[in-house]
Amino acid sequence: MLALSRKKGEALIINNNIEVTVLEVKGDQVKLGIQAPREVPIYRNEVYEQIQAANKEAMTEQTPENLGKLFKN
Repeated sequence: MLALSRKKGEALIINNNIEVTVLEVKGDQVKLGIQAPREVPIYRNEVYEQIQAANKEAMTEQTPENLGKLFKN
């Protein structure tokens, strides 16, 4: 992991097309602004983990009984 120090208003560039700027620092919270191409998905870690878990669950083997339950709802 690369650890960098930045002050309010300072930025860093990732992969030549993503810019992360420190917008505000308040106590133990940091507000970041992210400029990236529209096709680059950006998620908070906890949301990303929920998406991954839902995708994994969706890929489980479906039995006829489970599919029947799905279509009844």
